[in-house]
Amino acid sequence: MRPVICLPTYCERENLGPLVQEILEVAPTADVLVVDSASPDGTGQLADELAGQYPRVKAMHIPGPGSMAAAYVQGFKAALAADYDVVVQMDADFSHQPRYLPGLLEGLTDADVSIGSRYVHGGGVEQWSLGRRVVSRAGNLYVGAVLSMPYKDTTSGFVAWRRHVLEAVDFEDLHAEGRAFQVELKFRAHRLGFTLVEVPIHFWDRVVGASKLTPKSAVDSMVSVLKFRIKGE
Repeated sequence: MRPVICLPTYCERENLGPLVQEILEVAPTADVLVVDSASPDGTGQLADELAGQYPRVKAMHIPGPGSMAAAYVQGFKAALAADYDVVVQMDADFSHQPRYLPGLLEGLTDADVSIGSRYVHGGGVEQWSLGRRVVSRAGNLYVGAVLSMPYKDTTSGFVAWRRHVLEAVDFEDLHAEGRAFQVELKFRAHRLGFTLVEVPIHFWDRVVGASKLTPKSAVDSMVSVLKFRIKGE
């Protein structure tokens, strides 16, 4: 298995260095691909420095500020072109802890997609208010009901994909942004008949930097899920 960890970044300079170092330590067979969307805080320059320091780190620059979805699509395409067997997507703010990478990759032993899940036994969230917990759980229940998907954490952004799954997805036909992008990818894989499994993780609120999520993005995601259902994608 030849995995690459895809990290989309925008203004993550304070997090990127420690995160990359920890990934390299806990996942010794994996490379790291940083996809920076023209961060004004120097994240892109730091990515170049890390790539020069560590042979397993690659830096990619795309116009920005752009969407998370656009960064992931460009990263996925680059990873496939470089012949990686597995692509892992994860946030660059330590919300997704690198220590869960070995378990996430192990989940691919008998599956095509391994989802880092907050809502299976052994998973959880840390430092969240009760309101945020309720909204997140309700959102996942909503997705499951509308799209008839049996997974507990469809909005997770910590996911390992075997390359043949991403090769089967038409990236040019992906239209969702934000949380809905995470759902759309899993929905496509589910509809194509691939096997998805969930492995437990604990999700942590970012310690450094500002969140890119907004109430509007949550509403937009709910509307997008309905569109997936109506279109019967």
